[in-house]
Amino acid sequence: MPTSTSTATSRRLLSLLSLLQVRRDWPGGLLAERLAVSGRTVRRDVDRLRELGYPIQAIKGPEGGYRLEAGSELPPLLFDDEQAVALAVALRIAVGTGAGIEESAARALATVRQVLPSRLRARVDALELAASGADIQVDTRVLVELSTAVRSAQEVRFDYQGSAHGPESRAPRRVQPHHLVVRNGRWYLIGWDPDREDWRSFRVDRMSLRVPNGPRFAAREVPGGDVVAFLSARFKGSASADVWPCNGEVILDVPAAQVAPFTGDAVVEALGDGRTRLLIGSWSWVALAAAVTRFDTDIEVIGPPALRDAFATLSRRADRAARGVR
Repeated sequence: MPTSTSTATSRRLLSLLSLLQVRRDWPGGLLAERLAVSGRTVRRDVDRLRELGYPIQAIKGPEGGYRLEAGSELPPLLFDDEQAVALAVALRIAVGTGAGIEESAARALATVRQVLPSRLRARVDALELAASGADIQVDTRVLVELSTAVRSAQEVRFDYQGSAHGPESRAPRRVQPHHLVVRNGRWYLIGWDPDREDWRSFRVDRMSLRVPNGPRFAAREVPGGDVVAFLSARFKGSASADVWPCNGEVILDVPAAQVAPFTGDAVVEALGDGRTRLLIGSWSWVALAAAVTRFDTDIEVIGPPALRDAFATLSRRADRAARGVR
């Protein structure tokens, strides 16, 4: 069945808008070439988009052209198929970010889904996402303020609650914010602390921002250049590389199938006789010994000696606990 004139025009308008969104300035002749139409048709289509509310400016010059500017009002949004599906998926997972936008995201998703063609709605509905909302919610306004400070390289001041039940620090903290990162449903600010002359990470839900912001600063690069790896390393107790500072090797008297689901990034090797070789790391030697002991089986320590010493320390503590002695 031949495509109707109105449908062809709508598709061409969508293509034109998509082109204007990916590049700041477009010569009119190049747009006509991309759309396989005449320059006159491009001018008519630009006028149609303007009538819909899109602020498209004409560019003067030898070739002439067009530029999509930011407007004061939100015009009707046009998306191609892949953009529409991507938007719906992003809205579905927004509930798990802890950014305090669950209700708004749900309403936006319902709006998008309502206008999706049936073929695209089926693709979105077929995607099952196990997104359980984060336990800790963050004030969206705080995220916006921190994002603005990161972009403008401007120091922030804030009160910080160092633990879930601890009191807030009396003196305000200050930091040069560089990155906002989501990890396991929680938001973290990564920044340079000029008072401590070191990098620090802060849970955003424990920050109470003060105004005004501080002075501007020169941006730095986090150690290693990868902010996600940097934060992961800090959670492992490592000041540099994303590795555990304490690593040991043991043999457990249980099958590997009973060990593997509970060891995270450890290396599990089945020895074939119902025993398992385990190479595992932790932030301290005693914590490493405790992690291995949880498997409730006989343990053979291969090394290093520091791990054997940690088991001895753990044994003494357990003995005192059993006897009720401090």
